[in-house]
Amino acid sequence: MFAKRKQNVAFLSTYPSRECGIATFTQDLVRELDRSELLNKPRVIAVSDDNYDYSDRVIMELQQHDRESYIQTAHAINDSDIDLLVIEHEYGIFGGEAGEYILDLVDALHIPFVVTLHTVLHNPSDKQRQILKILGGKSAKVITMAKNTLPVLERVYGIDHSKIEVIHHGVPCMAVESREKLKKKHGLSNRSVISTFGLLSPGKGLEYGIEAIAEVAKEHKDVVYLILGQTHPCIVRKSGEAYRENLMEMVDKLGVKEHVWFINKYLSKEEIILYIQMSDIYMTPYIGRDQAVSGTLAYAVGYGKVIVSTPYSYAKEMLADGRGLLAEFNDSASLARQIKYVLNNPEVKKEMEKRTLSVGRSMMWDNIARHYSKLFTDILEQVRFGGIVAI
Repeated sequence: MFAKRKQNVAFLSTYPSRECGIATFTQDLVRELDRSELLNKPRVIAVSDDNYDYSDRVIMELQQHDRESYIQTAHAINDSDIDLLVIEHEYGIFGGEAGEYILDLVDALHIPFVVTLHTVLHNPSDKQRQILKILGGKSAKVITMAKNTLPVLERVYGIDHSKIEVIHHGVPCMAVESREKLKKKHGLSNRSVISTFGLLSPGKGLEYGIEAIAEVAKEHKDVVYLILGQTHPCIVRKSGEAYRENLMEMVDKLGVKEHVWFINKYLSKEEIILYIQMSDIYMTPYIGRDQAVSGTLAYAVGYGKVIVSTPYSYAKEMLADGRGLLAEFNDSASLARQIKYVLNNPEVKKEMEKRTLSVGRSMMWDNIARHYSKLFTDILEQVRFGGIVAI
């Protein structure tokens, strides 16, 4: 009997050294899939908007703003030994209006593909709706990271329920020291640590987080709020560091410099996890209601943190069943009330951490990669036996 051939999967995505949350997501996933007994080492076709220093995992580059590059890349994929393409989709990482150039690639592609959605808008523009509807129609599967998106994908984008697969955002598994040991190392012993991390941009609502901390600090003199991460490169290109500078001015005006610390750098995964482990509360004061998934929130859930958040779609899903507290949008007083409730009720805090960690353990990358690996091999088996027709 012949041994079954391992399958070749490639990911179309941004990829490090490009600084982007999707790049990090893809790197984490392909590294974990290297362990799969069903797949060969996954390869990457990097979406580039500049010159980057890629590892040898990157076998091709797609030039983000060059429309011809999308057709050329599709032809190169067709001529390769790639069995399945995984498109990591976010409107902003592809060229044209709302990233429409990606449709040129799928039109010219002769192998099956799946699309992983990093953004699912409840009220898309006509162009955004059209793009996702076409991708959903032509793909073998549509992967979403949150159950809250299922009715939206069916109702707004017309994607068949049977095509949709829910797979959680993965979280890196890392051995970490206790919260108190890490606080001591970083000069934060006996401080209540609250953190937010990610690439800074106005949609993060950090001004409300800072105002909330100013209110909390009146009662809890030990509180410190860590704003972790550099400004998003796209924001820097458009308006420099204006957003960060405005936040720093706000901190000065409110007189809370000792309570709000800016860690202005692109953090490694290891640094992110250490800061999260050090935190008593993780806060996401985001402004957008429809955010279907948040990698930063997923990390905090993975490490069992108490989370205080505005009630965007992903937060409502992840914080259900007593796994955290929801505040109102654009409302620093509401955020402050929830933070104070956690700090004033240590036993409630412990129980929330326990509940969050029980879900977080299932989100570690090894579990998530197994789900992806099975999905990919199932799709390719269907192709082999005529269940899915390659386009």
